[in-house]
Amino acid sequence: MSNVEKMISDSLNEEGKLDCKEAFKIAAKTKEDVTKVGKIAENMGIRIDACELGQFGKLDKSHSSLEAKLRLDDLKDDKNRVTCKDARDAAAGIGLKNIRGTLEKYGMDVTYCQLGCFKEKKSKRLYVKTKTWIENEKGELVFGKGKTQVLEDVERTGSISGAAEKLGMNYKKTWSHVQVLQKGFDAPLVETQKGGGDRGGTTLGEHAHELIEAYKTLQNEIEEFANSRFKELFLKPRNKRERRDS
Repeated sequence: MSNVEKMISDSLNEEGKLDCKEAFKIAAKTKEDVTKVGKIAENMGIRIDACELGQFGKLDKSHSSLEAKLRLDDLKDDKNRVTCKDARDAAAGIGLKNIRGTLEKYGMDVTYCQLGCFKEKKSKRLYVKTKTWIENEKGELVFGKGKTQVLEDVERTGSISGAAEKLGMNYKKTWSHVQVLQKGFDAPLVETQKGGGDRGGTTLGEHAHELIEAYKTLQNEIEEFANSRFKELFLKPRNKRERRDS
């Protein structure tokens, strides 16, 4: 019996399964790839239990956080899925409990389990999508996700041209976005300082920062409500039918 096999045998839970957490511990202690640990367990006829990302098992999934959602949003694909490795890496500093609960709360799937338990979920899933923007009394767009991105890239790069390059747009179109934004507000959104070095460049005004923060808060709260209501209307009835049929 190899060292990994012995450690697996010594780490089984009361049901004779190997908890996900223990499998990763064994990989770390033996410096073996975690996928290999999963394969060895499979060859031994031992099932993995208590997925730390909440995909199976009975670990608590009641904790979530905005920080976890923001991290996962940057990693998920267009089908609202994130890989096992990315999800675990996103837990740095905030804990797997927050990641696990946030995946559950926002209906995100996990693909390509590092222990080989699954590569991609085959069951069809439904998702709710929301898009929020702000209009004036004429129905003209005043603020939204795209405009927020323009302002943030101006802040990051320190110039309109830098933002244009980052966004993959020409200077004229990027500047027109800024002008459309400015028409809807009295306070200046961008401030340009002439001169070289640290004294020159374009920065965001205080009101622009307030708008970005307010818009993101609004969008996150709308998404949170939409996901919660979506689960109530679309997912729970299906889950009840599944329990009755099982």
